[in-house]
Amino acid sequence: MVTNSQSGTNVQEIATGIFRINTPVPLPDGNLFSFNQYLVVDDEPLLFHSGPRQLFPLVCEAIASVMPVERLRYIGLSHVEADECGAMNLLLAAAPQAVPLCGSIAAMVSMSDLADRPPRALAGGEEISLGSHTMRWFDTPHLPHGWECGLMMDTRTRTFFCGDLFTQPGNSEKALTDADILGPSEAFRKQMDYYAHAPQTAALLAVLAEQEPRTLACMHGSAWQGDGATLLRQLSVALSAQR
Repeated sequence: MVTNSQSGTNVQEIATGIFRINTPVPLPDGNLFSFNQYLVVDDEPLLFHSGPRQLFPLVCEAIASVMPVERLRYIGLSHVEADECGAMNLLLAAAPQAVPLCGSIAAMVSMSDLADRPPRALAGGEEISLGSHTMRWFDTPHLPHGWECGLMMDTRTRTFFCGDLFTQPGNSEKALTDADILGPSEAFRKQMDYYAHAPQTAALLAVLAEQEPRTLACMHGSAWQGDGATLLRQLSVALSAQR
């Protein structure tokens, strides 16, 4: 469903009760890119990634096509970047009962100061119930970026909210695919490597693979369905080969 014909912002359900909000944007070189947010509709709805401040009206319009924005209970983020949490305070103003949801490190070093409302901080392995969906948090320091990085998975649908892992170029018109995303994402990364390549990267990817996700909710590009454990292990091999 296209929610804004001018921007091309669109919404599509990628797993039961989980919607991808997608907005294509041009890069400085003229090629297309995309920003995704994921809305989990439940008793206590969660939006994972706020999107940048400039996309706030488009994201709100897209959320409203599925449910009232003021129903949001959590604004989740993996790490501190504009596309993760740039519009966070605007969303907190629009949803009076909402709070930021992040890892304990992000809460300590950034969100307790940046957010207009105190964050709900999750420890590694901690779960939070939204109603029918239960989110499990994973601390992933330096995977792929900063010290405060973390990711989460819905244990009901085995949807892994994988943030900047598997970033794909293009406008990602297809919301959910089973085609190769590792090849395109690795080719894109090699142009401007955004991974920290920390010593624990392989171990962290192994832990994530053990969760056996069935859907990967990528922040940039199409979401993916299939054997997520194998794909995460393949990513680990690709990263290890470059160290």
